[in-house]
Amino acid sequence: MALGSLVLLLSLLGVLGLGDPGPLEDVVIDRYYIPKICLREVQMGDFVRYHYNGTFKDGKKFDSSYDRGATVAGVVGVGRLITGMDRGLQGMCVNERRHLIVPPHLGYGSIGVAGLIPPDATLYFDVVMLDIWNKNDKLQITTLSKPEHCNRTVENSDFVRYHYNGTLLDGTPFDSSYSKDSTYDTYVGTGWLIKGMEQGLLGMCAGEKRSIIIPPFLAYGEKGYGTVIPPQASLVFSVLLVDFHNPKDGVFLEHLEVPASCKRRAVTGDFVRYHYNGTLMDGTLFDSSYSRNHTYNTYIGKGYIIPGMDQGLQGVCIGERRRVVIPPHLAYGENGAGDKIPGSAVLVFDVHVIDFHNPADPVEMETVYRPEGCNVTTRNRDFVRYHYNCSLLDGTKLFSSHDYGSPQEVTLGANKVIEGLNSGLLDMCAGERRVLIIPPHLGHGESGARGVPGSAVLRFEVELISMEEGVPEGYLFIWHGDPPENLYEQMDLNKDGQIPADEFSTFILTQVAEGKGRLMPSSDPDKVIADMFKNQDRNQDGKITAEELKLKSDEDQEKIHEEL
Repeated sequence: MALGSLVLLLSLLGVLGLGDPGPLEDVVIDRYYIPKICLREVQMGDFVRYHYNGTFKDGKKFDSSYDRGATVAGVVGVGRLITGMDRGLQGMCVNERRHLIVPPHLGYGSIGVAGLIPPDATLYFDVVMLDIWNKNDKLQITTLSKPEHCNRTVENSDFVRYHYNGTLLDGTPFDSSYSKDSTYDTYVGTGWLIKGMEQGLLGMCAGEKRSIIIPPFLAYGEKGYGTVIPPQASLVFSVLLVDFHNPKDGVFLEHLEVPASCKRRAVTGDFVRYHYNGTLMDGTLFDSSYSRNHTYNTYIGKGYIIPGMDQGLQGVCIGERRRVVIPPHLAYGENGAGDKIPGSAVLVFDVHVIDFHNPADPVEMETVYRPEGCNVTTRNRDFVRYHYNCSLLDGTKLFSSHDYGSPQEVTLGANKVIEGLNSGLLDMCAGERRVLIIPPHLGHGESGARGVPGSAVLRFEVELISMEEGVPEGYLFIWHGDPPENLYEQMDLNKDGQIPADEFSTFILTQVAEGKGRLMPSSDPDKVIADMFKNQDRNQDGKITAEELKLKSDEDQEKIHEEL
């Protein structure tokens, strides 16, 4: 550097007119532009690529690489360049610009170049350095960013999807996947990439960013590539690995949260309701059930969903959170899906299983408490009062009788409650408590109900408060023994030949009070009696005649004769 400064000083003295120092003994170097970052300087034996303009002292141009439309490439310090240029290029950085003054004895001497450079000519060069490399160079890899979690890195035979910006060593861009709005997709280690890129991608994590500097002999070498990559050009790639997989990959499962109690795991043929976020391997969200506020509901193992998800949901527990990583050959393959899932994309699903069931499932019953000495249990047609809490299997509360301040009342077997709840209330004692798990085909089915999602499995906590023995279907009142003879006469309390509503009600209530019969259990006995009176008052004139009064057993017998 001291020698260079001395030569530069002498040159400046001449320029300032402070005296002619005489013939130059060495090259005069003016480093009029030096880049802020200089990772490497030209040394003896380096291969360089540069542009230049060559002129005489009067400014007349004798040669220019720009005019030829091609850079000059050569090795420094091995006698392939004129001595002045050999010396003038040493120490240069990529993108540095220099003015060189080369005296005749370091140029073409007393002979010159016929028709181009006269004898004893001093030569002036304006040089810009574009590329430097050495045959001993290796791939230069710089990790710019890397994900915290990296379970796997790229190996030979993997299929990779990556974005890149490609530039020459001087920063000139030659290609970019971003401009094509598509990743570059290829196999690694199969010869489909230049050697330097194949080596540079090895060991990368999905989501990792690298700068890869590739010397020409690991890139396009002496031939270059088309008009964008000159011969003997070093290449710089800024790479973002979006995802990768191997054709032999299966589904990868990560169990994020598994409930401590898992009594049952999903198998082929089960119907599963689950929430999910679906992302690409770089975290780009392509779909979410949460955004629709609706679970995804499907059978597993029957081909209704992509094969990878069919496999990934096998063995899940209710309430489990699971990450399912699916290679493209088990997802949407080379074609992708729509405009959000690219071809050959690895998919990542974060799944939360809400519930599942099988169409053959019965009601699952667990007796939490059963009183001792339980001899009388509920049957269909019994009138029961019970408290309940109803929720989804993920704990979401739906309904509770406690919210209404009084027990629920219903006649069992009268199609007043869902089938699964009716079944779960049978054979219970007063005071008994149960937990019922009701599959949707015994609940509210595929359509659901107000406040109940379609195909939802329901959890009921029920407590039987009381029960009343019922009457057979179609009956409002039954006798405990044979009905009285001359029923009409006994019912006609004032013996006026007609029975109005008040007489009818008084008679029935008397029979109940004396234990001779019972009404259909109800929270409103007066309404039951009113319905009985209405059924007997055939002409609806407000009174029952002897011709109108018939026992239901007699009516049923008449219907049988009519059918016969």
